[in-house]
Amino acid sequence: MRRLVAAGGLAMTLAAAPALAQKSYCPERPGLDTPACITAPGRVSVETGVVDWTLDRQPDSRTDTVLIADTLVRVGVADQIEARIGWTPYGHERVRDRQTGAIDRVGQSGDVSLGMKAGLLHPDGNGLSLSLLPYVTLPVGGSTIGSRVAGGGLLVPVTFRLNDTVHLDATPEIDAQPDEERAGRHLRYSSAGGATVKLNKTVSAALEAQVIRDDDPDARSTQWLSAASVTWKPKKDWQFDMQTTLGLNHAAPDVELAGGISRRF
Repeated sequence: MRRLVAAGGLAMTLAAAPALAQKSYCPERPGLDTPACITAPGRVSVETGVVDWTLDRQPDSRTDTVLIADTLVRVGVADQIEARIGWTPYGHERVRDRQTGAIDRVGQSGDVSLGMKAGLLHPDGNGLSLSLLPYVTLPVGGSTIGSRVAGGGLLVPVTFRLNDTVHLDATPEIDAQPDEERAGRHLRYSSAGGATVKLNKTVSAALEAQVIRDDDPDARSTQWLSAASVTWKPKKDWQFDMQTTLGLNHAAPDVELAGGISRRF
């Protein structure tokens, strides 16, 4: 009898194990939020922003920033843990003085980020999911696109799947952010929230909002942002995305346009 019970338990375990490994593809692009889902063990997700343009107009200047191939690689190492590395191979910043017309241009690589996401509740993304995402940034990039100072932070992604069509996301975050003058670090904290609706089998749309409080000693600010995005999954391991982000107050950049591609291996 014990052998039968043990065999039955083993069969149930083996039957249940693939459920996590075969979960649907869940890239972190696009969006202001970070989904709580974990990359399945043995799988690798490569998520690349093909191009990302941000416009920030201030009373005395206009800044255009373009990032090329900003990439995040997520590797599933266990049912509840993924390892991550991110890097911006190239960024270009153009600053025009609105009074003199003088233009400064800089093109260089960005910093590297390392992190780990641990699923605390429903790492397969079903129902209510909760994760912890600590990360660090290594100042290996240029002084303009990069920070020259190591940083780090913690995100707490939360996802609530209402049904097969609608899910909600929220992402509180706290960071040790490098100072604008690159001399040290300061506190930055934020929270984002939004809803994603699956329009059909391959297309989804999302609306999100975010508030960011930055306590930089030389320029304390609070930014309010909103974003709309669309994703297309032509195959189960592919996703294409487009996103528009709008600044809702003077401290926030005016607009950001981005498009990218994600692939699971």
